[in-house]
Amino acid sequence: MSRIKKCFETLKAQNKKALIPYVTAGDPDPGDTVPLAHAMVEAGANIIELGVPFSDPMADGPVIQRASERALAHHVSLHQVLDMVREFRQNDNNTPVVLMGYLNPVEVMGYEAFAEEAAKAGVDGVLTVDMPPEEAEDLGKALIAHGIDPIYLLAPTTSEERIQKICDAARGYVYYVSLKGVTGAATLDVASVAEKAQQIRAKTKLPIGVGFGIKDAASAAAIARIADAVVVGSALIQKIEQQFAHRDQMINDVSALIASMRQSMDANN
Repeated sequence: MSRIKKCFETLKAQNKKALIPYVTAGDPDPGDTVPLAHAMVEAGANIIELGVPFSDPMADGPVIQRASERALAHHVSLHQVLDMVREFRQNDNNTPVVLMGYLNPVEVMGYEAFAEEAAKAGVDGVLTVDMPPEEAEDLGKALIAHGIDPIYLLAPTTSEERIQKICDAARGYVYYVSLKGVTGAATLDVASVAEKAQQIRAKTKLPIGVGFGIKDAASAAAIARIADAVVVGSALIQKIEQQFAHRDQMINDVSALIASMRQSMDANN
């Protein structure tokens, strides 16, 4: 059984939902990523989404764009991100790690070589923002052959027919983008997310993760009532940005936000 599947099954047995923080690998410094990941798990995170920095992150708002810029200033590459996962695995062999990023660095490495290296490093899932499942057959096959779950995005505008196609191609979980636009934008409409989640559930047995617009404990708890996983990114990266010169304080602030979300989500039970 994959780490992702095991994670969701364990949480379901405990009547809990997954908390999935997103941070950009190498932000603010390559040496910060692994300690930050361990601290987030300790604070209550269940799956780590690690962003692969890219020079043209078109789906990301200004907060995550700046995180990519800070990481790229240290020349953080996909190879280095895989090294970070290897280092994380030295002390944590249970928490799933999902790489989230853009196709270009994967294409440069080659699908088969990337899938093989990612599996060796201990990666559990890959979400390629700019590669829809219609174009992802070769990459999807390579990932699945190496035991890695291809994860896809669903949007508020995704048609019923396309939801089915995406769910059929996906493994691990599906990621519903709760807002139109870029990361870190606008406010969350919980009722419309609930409606869409119901629509998605009719098409798949995979867990549903919801991200974009989750900023605090209250919004995390609201989404946990209707989804299987809560994904938080920009709110954490804002904490990193505010304290990036003070590593211990930065890690404490990120951990505190994760812990408050975990507490509120568990209080739903």
